[in-house]
Amino acid sequence: MISKNQIKLITGLHQKKQRFANQLFFAEGIKVIQELLQSNFELEYLFTTQNDFETVGTSKCIPVTEQELKKISALSTPNTCLAVFKIPAGNTIIDSGLILALDDIRDPGNLGTILRLCDWFGIQQIICSKETVDIYNPKVVQATMGSIARVNVNYVDLKSFITNAKLPVFGTFMNGENIYQSVLPQNGIIIMGNEANGISAEIEKTVTSRLTIPRFGKLQKTESLNVATATAIVLSEFKRNS
Repeated sequence: MISKNQIKLITGLHQKKQRFANQLFFAEGIKVIQELLQSNFELEYLFTTQNDFETVGTSKCIPVTEQELKKISALSTPNTCLAVFKIPAGNTIIDSGLILALDDIRDPGNLGTILRLCDWFGIQQIICSKETVDIYNPKVVQATMGSIARVNVNYVDLKSFITNAKLPVFGTFMNGENIYQSVLPQNGIIIMGNEANGISAEIEKTVTSRLTIPRFGKLQKTESLNVATATAIVLSEFKRNS
């Protein structure tokens, strides 16, 4: 049975302020939780309506009813399990190879998908501006489908990081060089911008190579691509050229 204090704690973790005050976050669903259990994330509690986690000790695995799980879930239709993990200490930034920099990404689903893409394409490091949505937001964690355990993510002063990195800097724009005709290196920083406004003017000044994903439609009416879709194309081209 889940206690009132545990319910209060977990519902509080829906908010960024409480996640960082308690240094805890939660994940839902068997697949995501299993991925996190097999990683370096440290489990605090596991609440489940079924006996799906035999390797988790009884001191941390707490049986709950569907109604109890609904009280703490962030999903409109709760899964069968919810786990609380400790937020790890800050990761050391990997400053070599291809680095993905996110300039003010606000949609949790986009960030979660981008993490999965980095996991798929072998991008080890994501650098986020401080305005980018919190990686431990429940919707982000859910969308990563476990990739949160395998990609290094840091929040920094993005302009300062890029300026000091001394790597070629690539950004996607409507008027850049055709990415399909570009020679792309194995080392560099790839910047993806905000869903509505693209790369900010301040960060645009740090870009050394402007790239574009050309439109092939006859009418040329589509204004832009979803940022996660664009990220998939860009990463695919960088890896194809490596």
